[in-house]
Amino acid sequence: MTSEPRAPLSPQDSNIPEGAFGPTPSQTVGPYFHQGLVDFQGLTGLLGDRTVEPGSDVPGERITLTGRVLDGDGRPVEDALIELWQADAGGTYARSADAPFPGYSRTHTRTPGHSYRVHTVKPGSAGPGLAPRLNVWLGMRGLLTHLLTAVYFSDEDNSADPLLALVPGERRHTLIARREDTPDGAVYRFDIRLQGEDETVFFAP
Repeated sequence: MTSEPRAPLSPQDSNIPEGAFGPTPSQTVGPYFHQGLVDFQGLTGLLGDRTVEPGSDVPGERITLTGRVLDGDGRPVEDALIELWQADAGGTYARSADAPFPGYSRTHTRTPGHSYRVHTVKPGSAGPGLAPRLNVWLGMRGLLTHLLTAVYFSDEDNSADPLLALVPGERRHTLIARREDTPDGAVYRFDIRLQGEDETVFFAP
């Protein structure tokens, strides 16, 4: 015996209170299924700590961004997942996954010393007054939802950037990566502090 299909419920149904439908709330565990994110039997999964491969002809200065994610007591977080989006050296964001420079990478802190490292191209300005920056998504176990922040560069003129101008002057340094020139190229150091003194500025989604 079969039954007639029932029309889906809607907020207009008389027995459903207004506002009953909404987004599923965030959970306290996550990223919680990591099999596809970590190296496993020689497979790289979805982690990739570089946006360009060695020898690539993508233009721009090759740089390394590295640092740690620190909790409120200054201890390194061992299982943070970090995603970066950025423009290319000319200030253009990729519009497709198969672009010559996708401008995207994903890395983590499950390393000796619990530091992350990303090899990429230094971005250019994406428009008048916009300072070069990296856009950062941060997730880890225990966060109710992800955190968003940005990385600016100590050797650039950031004074006119409208996003950075929204940040109180005494806290802007928490968004500045410090450059160090090494035999292997430019390294920018950027620690993400979740709480406490010099807490990194985070932005609303």
